[in-house]
Amino acid sequence: MLAEYRDEISELKQSSTHFRRVFEKHNKLDHDVKDAEHGRVGMNDFEIEKMKKEKLILKDEMLKMILEYRKAQA
Repeated sequence: MLAEYRDEISELKQSSTHFRRVFEKHNKLDHDVKDAEHGRVGMNDFEIEKMKKEKLILKDEMLKMILEYRKAQA
């Protein structure tokens, strides 16, 4: 996820509580989706799609924060 911004992610996880919370929530959803898709957790397709959409929203939010951070560092 956003591997090209590894340094920025590391810095933001240290300096921004909000970013860290969004990052952790995204990772938990990623894990939950994988568990559901592999049948380790019982979940219907609607619930899985809802989690995937929430993951995308969180990823977009993280990307926005990363780009703002990069701009401020320039």
